[in-house]
Amino acid sequence: MSEGTVLIADDDRAIRTVLSQSLGREGFDVRTTGNAATLWSWVSAGEGDIVITDVLMPDENGLDLLPRIRKIRSDLPIIVMSAHNTLSTALKATERGAYDYLAKPFDLSELTNVVKRALARPTAIIDTNVLDDDDGMPLVGRSPAMQNIYRVLAKLMPTDLTVMIVGESGTGKELVARALHDFGKRRKGPFIAINMAAIPKELIESELFGHEKGAFTGANARHSGRFEQAQGGTLFLDEIGDMPLEAQTRLLRVLQEGEYTTVGGRTPISTDVRIIAATNRNLRQAISQGLFREDLFYRLNVVPMRLPPLRERLEDIPDLVRHFLSQVIDEGLPQKVLDSAALDRMKKYSWPGNVRELENLTRRVVALYSEEVIGVAVIDAELSDAGPAHASTMAIEVDNLETAVDMYLERYFSSFGGELPPADLYARIMREVERPLVSHTLAATRGNQIKASELLGLNRNTLRKKIRELDIQVTRGVK
Repeated sequence: MSEGTVLIADDDRAIRTVLSQSLGREGFDVRTTGNAATLWSWVSAGEGDIVITDVLMPDENGLDLLPRIRKIRSDLPIIVMSAHNTLSTALKATERGAYDYLAKPFDLSELTNVVKRALARPTAIIDTNVLDDDDGMPLVGRSPAMQNIYRVLAKLMPTDLTVMIVGESGTGKELVARALHDFGKRRKGPFIAINMAAIPKELIESELFGHEKGAFTGANARHSGRFEQAQGGTLFLDEIGDMPLEAQTRLLRVLQEGEYTTVGGRTPISTDVRIIAATNRNLRQAISQGLFREDLFYRLNVVPMRLPPLRERLEDIPDLVRHFLSQVIDEGLPQKVLDSAALDRMKKYSWPGNVRELENLTRRVVALYSEEVIGVAVIDAELSDAGPAHASTMAIEVDNLETAVDMYLERYFSSFGGELPPADLYARIMREVERPLVSHTLAATRGNQIKASELLGLNRNTLRKKIRELDIQVTRGVK
């Protein structure tokens, strides 16, 4: 018995063949086409139980076809595939009625699971303004790590779910929070941000909830708090791990009861805000140390989202640099470009300051160097001046590597909000561990590959192969 009929539209014959074979083995009837016109004729004739469509096809953009399909068959699940992997594409796909969005290349087992889920559940549609292009998109990058972020963001846009953003300093936590607001259902309301680490402990409750005249010395007039200012919109609680325990107790009550009182006030005030929190700390460790309330953590951690550090998405550096270079032109600085060698050098740096450090470096070289084309010598000098790469700001003292990896993977899996991460996880994690292991061993042996292979327990030819595959620079005679 057939599991259902899948209609596939993609101008790449190889993709059509692979999808047809894979889904056919799962028991689906599959029909494929290389153009949007045939897909539309099938759908308008009432054929198919689910659609899988590419975005760029020879006769029509697949995204433009979605509203027409939704108009005549609102219950037909649509999965969008695209190699144009940006936040804008993910949002357009979801807002125009797609059940899900998959960035190419994708894992076949993941697509099969999405098809099965789509046929078992109704489709949800984002109610947002149509996005015409990628201009103004707050997030940049096409790496697999960023594709995961885009996909989760697109799913969260039509909701009011509380989100906990975890990431190192400089990874763009506020940008993500603003994206959730600006493209979500509360976009017409205010976006109010408050950094817990930047406010004196004794003033946090007043800043959050406001105070009445005479509530304390110096309170000469009534002051509206951030909850009042954010009414109908989004309240972004940055560095939530720095919130004092007393304020945590009051915040928990607000989240439970939906109301608060000002400092010095007695009348409860109802609140209607979406909460987005962010931290660069390990809150579970803070809970164990008695520094953060466990019940508040679970109220805030409804949808955890982990932002990857730049060292986990080095392939995004060219796109990020181009983005920053275009920004500085708008600010009156001269137009510059970085050559390929300079970009390659950037990809070999660990970026302890993350995207913020990359942005600062880009602005600096544009302002300080006269060359129209910035070469590797300039970047090498700037990165050398930055000093040795230091440990992550989220680093935690652990007893062994297994514990560190376990903590990393716990954050990694939780960042997908219940979804499965992309395939090839084993190979990626092994590569991330293997590269620093080989690099540090070579540094310890001052580039002596014979000694390094002995330390690692590897055949010398195997070590040479790994040096090439991992693109490790060997410096001889220097430790």
